[in-house]
Amino acid sequence: MKLVLSRKGFDSAAGKVPSPIISGRPVSMPIPATRSSQTTYDDLGLGDVVERITARAIGRDHLCHHDPMFVGERCIFGQCGTAQSHLDNQRVGVSDVFLFFGLFADEVAGERHHRIFGYLRVETKQLVADLGEAERFELEELRHPHVLGNSVVNNTLYRGEGAAARGAHPELRLTIENGPLSHWKVPSWLRARGLTYHSEPRRWRDGDLLETVGRGQEFVTDVGDDPVAHAWIEKMIGLVRQ
Repeated sequence: MKLVLSRKGFDSAAGKVPSPIISGRPVSMPIPATRSSQTTYDDLGLGDVVERITARAIGRDHLCHHDPMFVGERCIFGQCGTAQSHLDNQRVGVSDVFLFFGLFADEVAGERHHRIFGYLRVETKQLVADLGEAERFELEELRHPHVLGNSVVNNTLYRGEGAAARGAHPELRLTIENGPLSHWKVPSWLRARGLTYHSEPRRWRDGDLLETVGRGQEFVTDVGDDPVAHAWIEKMIGLVRQ
C-alpha cells in the first residue's frame, strides 16, 4: 500500500496566509482560481472567512479550486501535470491512502504549522477523458474543477471514502511544537520506508524529526504490509473522523 502526504490549501504562495482553525475545526481554504472553476468562496460559505484572513485581498466572489471535495462520507480529488506524473510513477492507485495536509494558524496564538486535515481511501482512479457521460454529468453538477475545462492529458480523478477533520487534534499536527514550520515530528517507521523528495540523509534528524522540502504537492511512501505503518495510518484516519 502507498501513503501519500498531499499538500493542499492556502500557503505563503497560494492565498499568502495560513488556513484558519475556527471553533476548534481546521478549515482548509481552497486556493484561488482563475480558470476551470465555477465555485466562489461565497458558494462554500467561506466568503466572510476569506475576506477576514486575507484583509480583503481576496474577495468573497473570487473563484476557488474546490479540490479535494468532500461530499458526505466520500472524497473526490483531482490531480494533473507533473504532480500526477509523480503519482503515476509511484503507482499510486486503488487501495492507497491520501492524507491531506496544509498550512494552518493556531486559533489562539496564531502560530503557523502544518497539520493533516482530511483523508481519502482510494476506491477508483480514472482519467477524466475516460469518464462516461453519466459520471461526467454528476461531477459537472458538483462543479468539480477537474471536469471543467481542464484539458491536460493526464488529468486524473481519485474517488473513495474520505472526510475532512472535525477537530484540530494535537496528533494531526505535523510541525513540531515551537519549531520551524519545516520541521516535522514523524513516526519512526517512515524513515525506514522513505518518502519521495526526501531522500537526502541530512533531512532525517534524531528523534524522528524530518526537515521537509519547501515545495511539492505529493509525497509518497510505500508502506507495503508493515503492520506498524498501517496502524498509524488507521489512527490518523480515526482522528480525522473524531
